[in-house]
Amino acid sequence: MCVGCRQMKNKKELIRVVRTPDLQIIIDKTGKKSGRGAYICPNLDCFNQAVKGKRLQKSLEHEIPDQVLEELRRELVET
Repeated sequence: MCVGCRQMKNKKELIRVVRTPDLQIIIDKTGKKSGRGAYICPNLDCFNQAVKGKRLQKSLEHEIPDQVLEELRRELVET
């Protein structure tokens, strides 16, 4: 399920954002990195909804610094 729009979609249609054991927040392009993950549609509207409603932070159980959010936004635009 996308944490932005809350729609159920096939896992392969979504992008995984993961909080690694050493507390880094990254986009997991392989879908296999260890850590707590959250899934989001590959568009900025869903990303913005997930950040605005703090759903991404709640899913990852960790506060996300603004700098990291900006990096994630840039990576999302590139994919």
